Amino acid sequence: MTDMWLMRIGIAVAGAILFAAIWYFGTRPRQGGQGRRVRAEESGERDRMEPTLGAQIEQELDAAGDAPDEPGRHAELDLFDDAVGEAATPNSELGRRVSDDFDKIVTLYIAARAGQVLRGPDIVVAAEKAGLTYGHMNVFHRLVEGHPERGPIFSVANIRKPGSFEMSEVQSLETPAIAFFLTLPAPAAALDAWEMMLPTAQRMAELLDGVLLDEQRNALGRQRVAHIRDDLRAYDRQQEAPPVARSPRW
Repeated sequence: MTDMWLMRIGIAVAGAILFAAIWYFGTRPRQGGQGRRVRAEESGERDRMEPTLGAQIEQELDAAGDAPDEPGRHAELDLFDDAVGEAATPNSELGRRVSDDFDKIVTLYIAARAGQVLRGPDIVVAAEKAGLTYGHMNVFHRLVEGHPERGPIFSVANIRKPGSFEMSEVQSLETPAIAFFLTLPAPAAALDAWEMMLPTAQRMAELLDGVLLDEQRNALGRQRVAHIRDDLRAYDRQQEAPPVARSPRW
């Protein structure tokens, strides 16, 4: 066997070993902590995250026919379709106040994070998940269960004029913030109404990835929440107290 023949055999064996190494290290799964860090967008975690319906809703709808089945996403889209379908012809009486008289308003805001906006489809889905009803003035309301005729416990409006959420334009709707307002007297005790509004606002802020603010546009903290509760507790006591009889003038 000549030296040239031995050299060719050595090159062939080395090449086979190289390709085997490339295949082995390129296809076997990485162990935890090895290699570069994988971003959530590049990992399977993305498929497990609850999808949003913001700017990507059109792309998601277009790709729905080709994409693999994703129950979470389809459930979200179905919820949006159902909510918009029900709101397309709203009962204008749902959420109408029994009286226009009031003596106190408690307000909260959900603001978009810096450089972002709250989008109409996301707001509709979040309101639906939080148990709100679309109705009077084309805004969302929390109604008394079983007694919607008593009016809204609290309502949620767009801070952009005219304050409504027009369903015919909801796909393109964008706003920097939405407002929760509790108008007193309400069809429930003031403190009870607050205890319904606060968790609803917190839930929607979570769903919208927004920031919950008080009436002064400051982040809502525990101290402010405690102060509001004390204030509304005092309001309820005042409403329950009998009127003070005036002494007759002689």
